[in-house]
Amino acid sequence: AIILVHWLLTVWGCMNYMLPSSYAWGNFSVLAVGIWAIVQRDSLDAITMFLTGLLLTVLTDIIHISIFYPSHRLLSDAKRFSIGMAIFSLLLKPVSCYLVYRMYRERGGE
Repeated sequence: AIILVHWLLTVWGCMNYMLPSSYAWGNFSVLAVGIWAIVQRDSLDAITMFLTGLLLTVLTDIIHISIFYPSHRLLSDAKRFSIGMAIFSLLLKPVSCYLVYRMYRERGGE
């Protein structure tokens, strides 16, 4: 569910080409690692990399949104929706990090 929700919000966040391609590459690559973590249920490395990637994308998302947020007069409804979904994804990432950390603990992480 974490992967699906963040994938959908990232697709919607990239919908209007307002954010640079590095936003999409960063988020989609972390989601790919998340799929690896789902497939390799016994791998501690996969879940560690997914958690680290999520934590790093929190920082990069803040930077992307703050730098590329347009001025008020340039905001159309589609751009508002797109940036709103990117912000919503950013707000959900700490919850996702907590859930992934719990999965890390279940797999034997310290």
